[in-house]
Amino acid sequence: MSSIRWLGLIFGTCVLLYMFNRFRHGRARRMDFGLGVLFSLGLIIVSAYPNSVNTLRNMLSLAPTQFSRLIAICIVSNVLLWLVLFYTRFRLTDNTDQLDRLIRRLGVAEFERLYGDGAPLPPVVVVIPAYNEEDNIGPVLSEMPEQVCETPLGVIVIDDGSKDRTFEVVREAGVTAVQNPFRRGGGAALRTGFDIARKNGAQIVVTMDADGQHLPEEIERLVAPILADEVDFVIGSRILGEREKDSTFRYIGIHIFNALIRLLTVVKVTDCSNGFRAFRVKELSKILLRQDQFHTSELIIDASKKGIRIGEAPVTVKRRRSGVSKKGKDWSYGLKFARTIFKTWWR
Repeated sequence: MSSIRWLGLIFGTCVLLYMFNRFRHGRARRMDFGLGVLFSLGLIIVSAYPNSVNTLRNMLSLAPTQFSRLIAICIVSNVLLWLVLFYTRFRLTDNTDQLDRLIRRLGVAEFERLYGDGAPLPPVVVVIPAYNEEDNIGPVLSEMPEQVCETPLGVIVIDDGSKDRTFEVVREAGVTAVQNPFRRGGGAALRTGFDIARKNGAQIVVTMDADGQHLPEEIERLVAPILADEVDFVIGSRILGEREKDSTFRYIGIHIFNALIRLLTVVKVTDCSNGFRAFRVKELSKILLRQDQFHTSELIIDASKKGIRIGEAPVTVKRRRSGVSKKGKDWSYGLKFARTIFKTWWR
C-alpha cells in the first residue's frame, strides 16, 4: 500500500476518534459530529479500497486513466466543501441575527428597568451611540436644547460597551443611558436606540455622533421639514453647509460614494456618510437595518427602495473634540463603505 494511502488511513482514523471524543464530552453538535464521521469514514474507505471510487469515476464519465480516481475525488470533495461552506455561512448569519435581537431586547429591558415600562418619551428623541467618549460626550449633552420647533426633545445615549467612564458621565449629566454588554458598532447601537424610541412613543428620531462633530443647535434644521410633512427622512449635509477641513481623501470619497448611490438608487444626496440625520419613526420601522458599522449608506439605499421621502438640510461638521476616530484608516473605511453600498443594493 502506498504512503499516501497510509496517510489517508491514519488521518481519517484520527479525525474519527477526535469527533467521537468531542461528541462524547458534549463539545460537538449532532450535525457537526455527523459531518465529521462521514468525512473520516469516506477517507478511510477510499484509502483502504481505492477501487470503491470506480463507480464515482464512471458516473462522472472519466476515462479509467492514471489519476482519474483522484480527479473524481477532488470534484466531489469540492462540491461537498461548497455545501458545507454555505451551510456554515447560513448558520452563522442566523446566529448573528439571533444575537442582535437578544442584545436589543436586553437594551430595551434595561431601559424599562431604569426608567419604567412604557415610560413616555418626548415626540423628538436624539439617539447617540457612544464608545469611549468620556472626554467628548459631556459638552455635547450640555449643549442639547430642551425643545426644537416648539416640540419637546429627549436624549438617549447607547453606550456601546465603553471601557472608560462614558456611561457614568452620561448618567451624571442626568441623561437617559443604556449600556451594551460589549462593543458591536455604531449601527448596532442605533438599532437598540430605535427600538426604545419606537416602543415608547417617540415620533421623530435624530441621530448624531458623541464626539462633538455635530452641533446640537442645528437639530432643528433636520426636524423642521419632517414636522412640516415635507419629507420623512432628512440627511444633514456638510456639502450644503460647512465643514472643518479634515481628511482630503475622505472628502473626495464622499463625492464618489454620492455618485455611486445616485447611480444605483436614483436618489440625489450630497453627504451620504453623515450620521447627523432625522427620521419619522413610523417610516423608520419599514427599513431593514443589518449593518453594525458603516450604516449611513445602508439607511439611504433601503429607504429609497421603500419609497420613503428623503431630503437634505445644511449642517456643520467639525473635527472631533478630542481622541482618535473609531472609523479606522481612510482606505479601509472607503473599502468597507463601498462594500456596504453594494451589499445593501444587491439584497
